[in-house]
Amino acid sequence: MAEELSFGRAADRLRIAGPSLSQQIKALERDLGVRLFDRDRRSVTLTACGAKLLPQTRVLLEQADELRRSAAGMSATEPVRLGYVNWRPADLATRASGVAQLHFDAWVLPSHTQVRRVVDHSIDLAICWVQAGDLVNNDLEARLIGADRLFAIAPGNDRSAVQAKDTLVLLDVDTATWSSWNMYAEEFARDTAAHIVRISDGGITGPAYFDHVRSLRRPVINSPKGQTTPVPPDLVQRPVVNPSPYWTWFLVSRRDETRTAVRAAVEALTRDVGSLGLEADTAWVPGETRPVLPGRLARVIRVR
Repeated sequence: MAEELSFGRAADRLRIAGPSLSQQIKALERDLGVRLFDRDRRSVTLTACGAKLLPQTRVLLEQADELRRSAAGMSATEPVRLGYVNWRPADLATRASGVAQLHFDAWVLPSHTQVRRVVDHSIDLAICWVQAGDLVNNDLEARLIGADRLFAIAPGNDRSAVQAKDTLVLLDVDTATWSSWNMYAEEFARDTAAHIVRISDGGITGPAYFDHVRSLRRPVINSPKGQTTPVPPDLVQRPVVNPSPYWTWFLVSRRDETRTAVRAAVEALTRDVGSLGLEADTAWVPGETRPVLPGRLARVIRVR
């Protein structure tokens, strides 16, 4: 403000609203007990007190900036423990470079288990699937970090798109392992009229999954754990439409987290993630996941 001598220009430079800047300056003047600026409709000028305090204020601001830089340097060497399910961006360590030392947890566990481990402080962050209720009930927060468009695997040679209502989804009785997938699959079936097939052999992914596709002889939705598994030559991958199912990955942290390194890591890892295809007209995610998405995406998906 002292450099611009204009509320409008100063507010633009600080990226805040003009009235907010004016109120903050008035509060500062009340706290200091002196008037810093003379104002009229045409101009703003420093008072004698304001001019006298300005050099000292600049010194304090420089010291504050140096303090922030020092704190950032210390946090960059502080370990941050991160767990994941089966997927993580290949450049995670690069993204966090300069703000935190990421330690990847060796236990690759299901989403609901990774959420519990954040809650009990076994890890600091988790990349997993999460619902809005999980966040509220456990005082957590989450940011979108990735998304997989799921497809169907089918017998034969037809690689054309398949309607969601004409697909099958597998549900496994082992809820300790497949809790998140079962919730996802059940809601997808309710929303699209896809048919549920119940299994008990862990065949949501892997060779057993492909055996189910062969025996059922229908397009079967793949799970996110099978995204990178090569498709056997006797089967084909088919895109799913109307709607297209997306599995969302979130970076989950504790809402009351106070460690600078962890907060800095969250910012660095989720910066410029983008919409990841979720803005598409036919994108589908479960209802309890939609509130966790960034505001614009949550609104777009919710009204479909």
